[in-house]
Amino acid sequence: MSAPEIELRCIELEKKYLSKTIFRGINLILSNSSSLSITGKNGSGKSTLLKIISHLIRQSGGKIEIKINGKLIEKENIFKYTGMLAPYINLYDELTASENLHFFCKLKSTSSNNISEKEIKERINFLLEKVNLYKRRNDLIRDFSSGMKQRVKLAFAVINEPPLLLLDEPRTNLDTEGIDVVYEYADLQKKNGILIVATNEPQDTSLCEQTINIENYKKILTS
Repeated sequence: MSAPEIELRCIELEKKYLSKTIFRGINLILSNSSSLSITGKNGSGKSTLLKIISHLIRQSGGKIEIKINGKLIEKENIFKYTGMLAPYINLYDELTASENLHFFCKLKSTSSNNISEKEIKERINFLLEKVNLYKRRNDLIRDFSSGMKQRVKLAFAVINEPPLLLLDEPRTNLDTEGIDVVYEYADLQKKNGILIVATNEPQDTSLCEQTINIENYKKILTS
């Protein structure tokens, strides 16, 4: 099955906390095979922008539009078309690695990627092999190290082969082997969808064709 056509538009995005402007005036148009890195100082708003794009939090101004095959996706369904790897993504400690991924896979099911239980199991096992956790698939997440949890989060991020993949500081808690797997999926994403990476690591930035610095969107003032 060919990858769906995706278009992401961010129009005059703005975020404020109380009276402080985090950023203002962000305009983006991204489509299949687009890749963007977001840089800026620690605490500058990189993660905030990713959370807004994924609809984890709301913007203060402007709007976001995501279209799949020309159809505008309703806000409450955007999570089904996105994958996100971030330190603040939570897993269920009382579930196993396999159970976590099975739950997330069902949650993200859409009419275009709805698969059978057999296919779900095969996909989960494949991803756990990729992140070198297959032998721990039936262990509770609470017993995993921070690096192992980050590997499960990577599997979660790509489990539904999302048209839009968001990576927030993707190296967090990962060893060289884990980083290599992240980069493998980042390269794959650039062929089939949209990749957005929030990072200050030069190697992460080099994954992407375009770069924006959040600092440049703090000085745009209205007259």
